[in-house]
Amino acid sequence: MTNLLPQHNEADETPPTSASAPALHHPAPAPRSPATVTDAEIYDRVISAILDHRLLPGTKLVEDKLAGAFGVSRTRIRPVLVRLANENVVIMRPNRGAVVAEPSPAEAHEVFEARRLIEPTLVQAYMADATDDDIAQLGQLIRQEDEARLQGDMRRAIRLSGDFHLAIAEGSGNQTLGRILRELVSRTSLILMAYGPVAATSSRAACGCLEHQALLDAMRLRAVPEAMRLMREHLSRIEADLVFEHQPPAKEDLAELLGL
Repeated sequence: MTNLLPQHNEADETPPTSASAPALHHPAPAPRSPATVTDAEIYDRVISAILDHRLLPGTKLVEDKLAGAFGVSRTRIRPVLVRLANENVVIMRPNRGAVVAEPSPAEAHEVFEARRLIEPTLVQAYMADATDDDIAQLGQLIRQEDEARLQGDMRRAIRLSGDFHLAIAEGSGNQTLGRILRELVSRTSLILMAYGPVAATSSRAACGCLEHQALLDAMRLRAVPEAMRLMREHLSRIEADLVFEHQPPAKEDLAELLGL
């Protein structure tokens, strides 16, 4: 099974995944030395910081500061920022540098509309080949998400919510839609930071374990139309909970925000 989940190397919520792994979250390895850090690892660090709600919308990504944080030259940072900009996660401003994207309300609605179009299809494809063990692994993610909520760790709960959706995409075998969803999940994280109900401390800010559990129950029953319907309704509920109000300005310490 092709791995479509983003590979990360820094946060305890951001491990590599595979179809056989029951959980997507493990302790982070020790940071690699500047001499060996790769462009992919720099990219993964930035994406992880966004998904973990440490890099907020509007955060300035100053190339010199990023280069210093990672211990590399500025020429190593620019291609990473361009890649993030191509994925609509970062905005490149002429003569002003890069910032973490601040999605508008219209963009937020577009992201959820796109997710409603592709995720039911991914659910259908996933269920075509999923074994009982595959579905049980999704249940493990839901349990981890629930534990994070009970511990008040909403950043981890939100991250696990996204991992649940990405695990379905990975298991579907549709690499093209999986890549699209990976970008949409990153953008959804920015949307939740900007417009999520009562910020990241709210139990409504993440997807909701009960809705994930209902979807999982339909999968166990092999009720494909029901599972597809539940996915659409689930995404609509998240969108309906968004509060389009201005949020506080972003922090500036990039090394701290990137976990370096």
